[in-house]
Amino acid sequence: MVSFARLQRRAWFACMLAGFGLAAQAQSPSPADKPVRIMVGASPGGGTDILARVLAEKFAGGLRQPVVVENRPGASNTIAADMTAHAQADGSTLLLATNTGQAVAPHLLKLKYDPLKDLQPIGLVAVMPNVLVVSASGPYKTVRQLAQAMAEKPGSFKYASSGVGSTQHIGGEAFNLSTGLKSIHVPYKGSSAAHIDIIAGEVDMMFDSTSSAMGQIKGGKFRALAVTSPRRSAELPDTPTLAEEGVRGADVSTWYGLFTTAGAPKAAVERLSAELTRTLRLPEVQARIKDLGGEISILTVEQFADMNKAEYERYGRLVREAGIKAE
Repeated sequence: MVSFARLQRRAWFACMLAGFGLAAQAQSPSPADKPVRIMVGASPGGGTDILARVLAEKFAGGLRQPVVVENRPGASNTIAADMTAHAQADGSTLLLATNTGQAVAPHLLKLKYDPLKDLQPIGLVAVMPNVLVVSASGPYKTVRQLAQAMAEKPGSFKYASSGVGSTQHIGGEAFNLSTGLKSIHVPYKGSSAAHIDIIAGEVDMMFDSTSSAMGQIKGGKFRALAVTSPRRSAELPDTPTLAEEGVRGADVSTWYGLFTTAGAPKAAVERLSAELTRTLRLPEVQARIKDLGGEISILTVEQFADMNKAEYERYGRLVREAGIKAE
């Protein structure tokens, strides 16, 4: 498997060279002489939507074309992916995907497209740790307190996700496997809908991405119990990792990547890759992604394609080992 750290090392020299070529690439062909769409497989207000709108704003200036975000939530982010896969292959339809739709859902759902063949990788946007959150008005202040309550009432606790096969779903099942506890999965059409029920106490917890949960955490609505990544988040330095809380084997992060329709002209793919690199180097974009708890790793098209394939295979193994089925 190709690790994020190794990809970052391999990308360093390529990105240095790319920096010298951006000015020349800025004159290369645009994706298409028409408005550009960024498809999002989640509801407005969630982490994917937030990032898509950041990209849309910056791309509009860089490409000198209108760029709009279209939300098509449902089916574990695959509705938006399907629309992108079957769009005209001119680079005008983009998909801001997560590993939910690219690496997990294909192993659970019958799709009318091949995520590895019908979607052209452009680049990695950000990697976000997932975070175990509960209502700030609830009684649980640590993972141990939550686990003890779950043990006393087996099968009565519910965890939310943004859909079947999402990284939130995978995180919840990994937590169940690692602890030997049992909680019930409650899927929603996007994180923002799940947030309402967590705050209201209708659902007990969620293994959400920091990008969508951070606003509720900073707003005092959510209490963050642990991040599900190998190390603590820079934006949540006082929140321990699950491993620090004694739960191992439940490391799950959410990555966001940009794709377009397979078969798009090479010049358009190169132009989009250059535009993404330019955007991710902007101080205000870096600050926004950091504020969401994320990390930026600039990869070439080829490196991101390798990562996408490796993640597809890794999550396929996790789905089989956990016995996860579409509900």
